[in-house]
Amino acid sequence: MNDFTIEHVLKSEYQTLVEVWEASVRATHHFLKEEDILYFRPLILNTYLDAVTLRCAKDNHGKILGFLGVADHNLEMLFIQPDNRGMGIGSKMLDYAINELEVQKVDVNEQNEEALGFYLKKGFEVVGRSALDGSGKPYPILHMKLN
Repeated sequence: MNDFTIEHVLKSEYQTLVEVWEASVRATHHFLKEEDILYFRPLILNTYLDAVTLRCAKDNHGKILGFLGVADHNLEMLFIQPDNRGMGIGSKMLDYAINELEVQKVDVNEQNEEALGFYLKKGFEVVGRSALDGSGKPYPILHMKLN
């Protein structure tokens, strides 16, 4: 899909971003429990989105197809609406993050094999592993760096 633009995110669009996040997580993070999704949802909306530089992909009707968040050269989040996965949106957004926002690192849930494969294909390599995620939950994180 080439009919989209990458734009700044307005605070009024945060609720839509959380909806994209939840739909994406439900489609890709099968290892998460329902209680984990419910735990993270308000954190995403009320804390995490404000902690990163955000960009979103919008179609020519203004619909948000996906979004990313960057802090300290680290890709903190990249989520694509499930109906729009596999269309090159994630690749173009990652390229934007690398070229425009100077992303050099990303952390990936070890159980999210699709994401791991995506980042490996895009030139990242695993440089470390943490047994727990950033919230202390038992979801191992792979630390990746652009090589």
